[in-house]
Amino acid sequence: MENRNRPNAAMPAVGPGAGWANRFGQTQKPRNAKGVMLRIVKMYLRWGKTIGLAVMLTLFASGISISIPYFVGRSIGLFEVSGRTVDTPALLVILGILALLHTANWLIATSNGIIMTRVSQKLVFALRKEFFAKLQRLPLSFFDTRSHGDTMSRLTNDVDNISTTVAQTTSNLFASLFTLTGSIIMMLTLSWQLTLVVLLVVPLVAALTNLIAKKSRVYFYENSKRLGALNGIIEENIIGLKMIKAFNRKKAVMREFEIQNELLYQAGMKANIWSGFMMPLLNVINNLIFALVALTGGVLSVGFGLPMWMVVTFLSYSKQFAFPLNNIAAMFSTIQSALASAERVFEIIDNAEEAPDIPDAIAMVKPEGQVTFEDVVFEYIENVPVLKNINLEVPPGEIVALVGETGAGKTTMVNLLTRLYDTTSGSVKIDGIPITSIKRSSLRQCFSVVLQDTCLFTGTIIDNIRYGEPNASDEQVIEAAKLAQAHEFIDKLPNGYNTVISGSTDSLSEGQRQLLAIARAALSDNPILILDEATSSVDTKTEKNIQRALIRLMSRHTTFLIAHRLSTIRDADRIIVMGDGKIMETGTHETLMDNKGQYFDMVVSQLGTVETLG
Repeated sequence: MENRNRPNAAMPAVGPGAGWANRFGQTQKPRNAKGVMLRIVKMYLRWGKTIGLAVMLTLFASGISISIPYFVGRSIGLFEVSGRTVDTPALLVILGILALLHTANWLIATSNGIIMTRVSQKLVFALRKEFFAKLQRLPLSFFDTRSHGDTMSRLTNDVDNISTTVAQTTSNLFASLFTLTGSIIMMLTLSWQLTLVVLLVVPLVAALTNLIAKKSRVYFYENSKRLGALNGIIEENIIGLKMIKAFNRKKAVMREFEIQNELLYQAGMKANIWSGFMMPLLNVINNLIFALVALTGGVLSVGFGLPMWMVVTFLSYSKQFAFPLNNIAAMFSTIQSALASAERVFEIIDNAEEAPDIPDAIAMVKPEGQVTFEDVVFEYIENVPVLKNINLEVPPGEIVALVGETGAGKTTMVNLLTRLYDTTSGSVKIDGIPITSIKRSSLRQCFSVVLQDTCLFTGTIIDNIRYGEPNASDEQVIEAAKLAQAHEFIDKLPNGYNTVISGSTDSLSEGQRQLLAIARAALSDNPILILDEATSSVDTKTEKNIQRALIRLMSRHTTFLIAHRLSTIRDADRIIVMGDGKIMETGTHETLMDNKGQYFDMVVSQLGTVETLG
C-alpha cells in the first residue's frame, strides 16, 4: 500500500548520479569476516555425513599425492650412473605403482568433485530459500527504505557467488591442508635441515596473505555493494522508462548510470589488483625456496653424503609443499569475493522481522467488521507523529470515506488497520479485539483491498482474480469480474480469462488492471473492504459503472474509502476529514457542506462554485 505520509529514505539526491553515490556511501570495510566464514561452515555442517565422506576421500587423495614424489625419487635411485646400469624389474614395478596411484588419484578427485558440487548446491539452495523466506517476514518499513534492485542483487548475484566459491574451493582447501601436513611429515623423515629451509616460506606467506586480505576484502565488499546499486538503477529505469522518455531524461539517466558503473569498475579493479598480487609474489617466494633447497641439497650431497635420490625427492616435496599455497592463492580472490557476498546476504537475514504473534493470539471466526481506533498515535520517524490521538468507531457495514490533503494520514490509517505497521501508541481493534491479539494470518483474511497502484502477477487473468481465493470456481471468478465491470473486456481478449499477463508489462491499460483488482476484492468477499483511490485510473463512463458495482459490494461490508473525487465519496455513510494527523471534521456530505468548514472548502475548490454541487 502506498505510504504517502512516509518520507522516502531511499530518494536520490538532486542531480544525475548524486543520489546513488550518496545513497550507498563510501567504501566500507566488512565488519566480521571470520564470523561470516564460521557461519558458512556451520550451515555447511548440516550435511555432516556427506562432508565427512568427502573429507575421507580428500585424505586418501592427499595421501596418494604425497606418496608419488617418494616413488619418483626411488626410481631415480635405481639408476647407477657410474656403472651405467639400471634395475629394470624394480623400475617397472615402481612405474606400475605410479600409474596406479595417478589413476586412483583421478578417480577419487572426480568422485569428490561430484560430492562437493552436490553439497554446495544444497547449501546455496538452503541459503536462497532462507533468504526469500526472510523477505516474507520483514516489515514493510524495510522495503520502504531500501533499493529493490540491491535486495534482488543480494538474492541472485551474491548467493550465486557464494555457491560458485563453495563448489570450487572447499575440496581444494581440504586437499591443500592435508597435502601441506603430509609434505612436512615426509620432508622431516628425509632431512630436517632441508625441511627448515622449506619452512622459511611459511612466515613470508602468512604476512603476505594477511596484508593482501585486509586490502582486497574491503574492495570486494565494495564491489558487491556497487553491483547492487547498479542493479537498483537498472531496475528503476526499466520500470520508469516511460517517464524517462516523456521527460527527455535519457542523457541524465546515462550520466547517472555511468557514475555508478565507474564506481563499480573502480572497486572491481582495485579488488582484483590487490588479490592479483598474491600469485606472482608467491611464485617468486617458491622459486627462491626451491633454489635454496637445491643449493643446500647439493652441499649436503657432496659434503655430507646425502643420497642424490633423496635430494631429488626432497625437491619434489618442496614443490608439492608450495603447490597448496599456490592453490590457495589462486582461490584467494574468489574466497574474498564470496565472504563479501555472504556478509551482504547475512545482513538481510539478520534484519529484525515483524513482531511475532503473541503466544495466545486468536484466530478470527466470522468477523463482523466493527473497527475501533483508540488514542492511536503513529510515527514513521521518532518524535515526528503522523497520526495524533485518533479516536474512531466504525460499526459493521458502515461506509466511511477518508478525505484530506496529501500527507494528512489517510493511507496510514488503513496501513495500521491491516497491520502493515504497528501503532506507536494506542490500539486498533476489530470486533472489540486488539489486532495485536489476532494472528496475522487470520487478521489479513478480514480485508479485501483495492489499491491505487494495482499489483498483478505473471499468470493468467483468472489466476490473478482468484489470487486471494485460490479455491474459487471459474463461475465465481466470472461473477466477480461481472460485478467489477471487467467481464466485457476480458471476454474480448484472445484467450479470455486464460490470457497470460505480467505485472511488469503494459499489455493491459491502467483502467483494465484496476478493474481486475476490484474483481479480486469482490471475489475475496471479506468483511472489511479498503478502497484506496480504486477508480483513479478509469474513465468517467467506466467509473459510473464501477460505482454501481461498488455500491452493491460495499452494502455487505464495512468500507474504508480513500478518494478525492466527490462522486466517489458523497454517498458515504460518514465522511472523515483528515488534516495534520487529526480528524478535523466528521459527518455526512450534507452536514459537512452545511458546516462550511474544511470539507466545504475542499469541495468548492474541486468543483468551482456551490451552485454546481447539485
